[in-house]
Amino acid sequence: MTPRRPLAGLVALVLAASGCNAYYNAPGPDDLMHIVPWFDAMIKQASVHPYERADIPRNTVAGTVPVTGGAPDWEAEWAAGNRTTANLQVNPLAGRSASATGDTLYHTFCSPCHGNVGQGFGLVGAKMGALPLTSDRARAFTDGYIYSYIRYGGPVMPRYGDKIRGNMRWEIVNYVRQLQAAATPAAATPGGNN
Repeated sequence: MTPRRPLAGLVALVLAASGCNAYYNAPGPDDLMHIVPWFDAMIKQASVHPYERADIPRNTVAGTVPVTGGAPDWEAEWAAGNRTTANLQVNPLAGRSASATGDTLYHTFCSPCHGNVGQGFGLVGAKMGALPLTSDRARAFTDGYIYSYIRYGGPVMPRYGDKIRGNMRWEIVNYVRQLQAAATPAAATPGGNN
């Protein structure tokens, strides 16, 4: 027990000698950052503030809604049978070949009705009367019309706008155009209700 008394006395002596100033004079986290060189460089680095400048592209995460709001909505017009706004929609991916994303989305959501090659002979489509996407009628649809059908649905086809969003719809439009270019128009018309 004797060795502890000298240690306790030494601690008491150091505290008495330094007083409260030792607590207030201790280096803070900001002071310690200058000791480590890479911390110091981070403090002096040129920061990028992307939302302060208009010339920096704002690449948002897929599925997010921009600050300015979402895509315009023409559902009421579509439901009333007015296709004006739908036909005015411009495909931002026009001219690009169909992507693997378009292929995957088509085979996930569209092929059960429209078939693997778009002729309307999918397992469900043959019973429901799905429109052959390779028919002359479907070839005459504008890209915006196909996009709107995917988004809002129709008499037989359900809406997919809640599952397929934004440019993913255009990817499907491009894939449908690829199917149309690769196939001859459907000889038989299983449906035609869409």
